[in-house]
Order: sequence, then structure tokens, then C-alpha cells
Amino acid sequence: MEQKIKAIQYGVGKMSIYTMRYMLEKGIEIVGAVDINPEVIGKDIGEILGQEKIGVTVTSTESAKEMMKAVKPDICIITTRSLISELEEPYMLCAELGINAISTCEEAFYPQNSNPTLTNKIDELAKKNNCTITGTGYQDIYWGQLITSIAGSTQKITKIKGSSSYNVEEYGIALAEAHGAGLTLDEFEKQIATADNISEEERNKIIEKGEFAPSYMWNVNGWLCSKLGLTVISQTQKCVPQTYKEDIYSSTLGMTVKAGDATGMSAVVTTETKEGITIESECIGKVYAPDEFDKNVWTVEGEPTTTITVEKPSTVELTCATVVNRIPDVIKAEAGYVTTEKLGDLQYKLNM
Repeated sequence: MEQKIKAIQYGVGKMSIYTMRYMLEKGIEIVGAVDINPEVIGKDIGEILGQEKIGVTVTSTESAKEMMKAVKPDICIITTRSLISELEEPYMLCAELGINAISTCEEAFYPQNSNPTLTNKIDELAKKNNCTITGTGYQDIYWGQLITSIAGSTQKITKIKGSSSYNVEEYGIALAEAHGAGLTLDEFEKQIATADNISEEERNKIIEKGEFAPSYMWNVNGWLCSKLGLTVISQTQKCVPQTYKEDIYSSTLGMTVKAGDATGMSAVVTTETKEGITIESECIGKVYAPDEFDKNVWTVEGEPTTTITVEKPSTVELTCATVVNRIPDVIKAEAGYVTTEKLGDLQYKLNM
């Protein structure tokens, strides 16, 4: 009988309810959990899942290293923040201890084009201690593999155009704040939009310093180019606030977003390549009005032109199932920071 995969859940918030349940259902043994919230530290994860106690309690971040050294997990699942700089501590801890790690962090999907300095730092330590670090989620299939599969059935491509929308209410406060939800339009301009109003040279300097705040499609376009073998010439992004005509209450932000204020944002990333193929992708993340829903639309233009639309995808569940189904790929991968286009196509795992 094969030994069970042992996992640690790092971040016990909204997303972890799914990742932990999915891991247990697939036969993965959860041997530890970590969080900064004093309200959950010390709680059994069974209680958090609404089940019977299973004998694993949530540890504070201060005690995480000691716990991880004691339980010796095969992998750590990180469901906390959206920027790789915010994951430096858990990623570097895993790399130091030689523990594989996978995260839902959106920038972690392809951080080489937004924070190469930190990515290389993690990569070097992970290689030294023979473990694999990566990021995945909804984008792995619905902004990545699905599009490259369509490209594989196309004779000639001139442009790839995509748009995806999602409700920031479902992902926690970090994502909602990153989208400018709740800001006035003046605040949005100063805190979010001004980052786009710079030259390419200025942007490159910020990227090298690790201070660039990419929209999610910035990293997706990099992933697509890597998977398709395209050479990037230039890449730009523009963030535009989304508004609604009436007040909308956000339970995630704990506030009412006033009519005319930013409910979130649309971010359009345009990538030009040496091969003449343009990739223009847009993500729309906001606090939804009652009549709004998730939608994913991609068009591969050329010979022939093909459009695929996914309406009302269960984005949270798809994200978490993707993370769990990727676990064996990460464990088997070469050491270092390895993005998922190098791990092979994602496959359904009956059990692990």
C-alpha cells in the first residue's frame, strides 16, 4: 500500500474550506494547519470544516517552522494573499525546510515577469533543498490550458483575446482590496491606476525592485507566451474602476460601497510578441450587483477563429480543485520555482 501524501494547510480562510475538504476526500492526510487569526489558532480543522475533530489544530505563524519540522509534510498548500511578495515568508520557509509548496496566489502563477528578483531567490533556495514551489488556481485551466488547447487546433494565430469576470466577495479581503473595491474614484486613481501611467523603462525598474503590482492577466499573458513558445516584445496594463448605480453592501469589506464608487476594477493587459501574435486579456473583479455573474470568454483569432464561453463557472471550487489535483505534479517535479506550464497538462485525480 502506498504511503499517503501528507499536507499542511497554510491560511485557514474561505478558500481553505474547499482545499482541506478536497484533500481529505482524495485521501490526502492533513498533518498541520497555520494561520495568523487568533480566533482560529488552536481550533481543530474538523471544527472549521463543520465536521468531527480529526486531531489537527491550527498553529500560529510564529510556531509554523517548529510544527512543519516535526510533521514532515510532502507539500504545503498556501491560500492567503494575492502578491508573491506577501508570500515570501511561507514560500521561503518551505524552501528552507525542503517542503514542496503550491499556492492560490495569483501572481505566483507566473511571477518571473512581475517580480523576478524574489522568484529567483525562492528558486535558488528550493533547488538547494530539493523541493518545488509553484502557484496555480482557476487560471491554470480557464485562462491557460483551455486557450493553449484551442491554439493547438488552429493553423494560424494573429491574436488571442480573453475576458474573465469574478466576484471579489468570494475570495476574501486581500483580493477585494487589491481590486480597489470600496475606494472613491479619486482614491482609485491615486492608489491603483497611477501605477499604469509610467514608461516601460520606469516599469522595468519597479519590476526589478519587486515593487510592481501586476493585474492577474499580467502573469497569465506571461504563462501563455511561455507555453506557446512566444517571445515577448512589450507588455502594458491599464486598470479601470468599475462602478454601480446603487449602493452595494460588501460583507468581505464589511462596508457599503456607495453608488459611483469603485466596486472593483477591469484590468486589460496587452502583450506584443516577436512572432506577431498579440495577446489582449482582461480580468474584471468587483463586488457583484444582484444580476451579475462569473463569465469567461476567450477568442483565438486566425485560421480558423474560435471562441469559447464559460458562463457561471464555480470559480472558487474550480480554483481549489485545481490546487488539489496539481499536488502530485508538484511532488514529482524538478526542484526550484517551477510554473505549471512546465508541469504538463492538468489531469483529474480520482484519489491520491
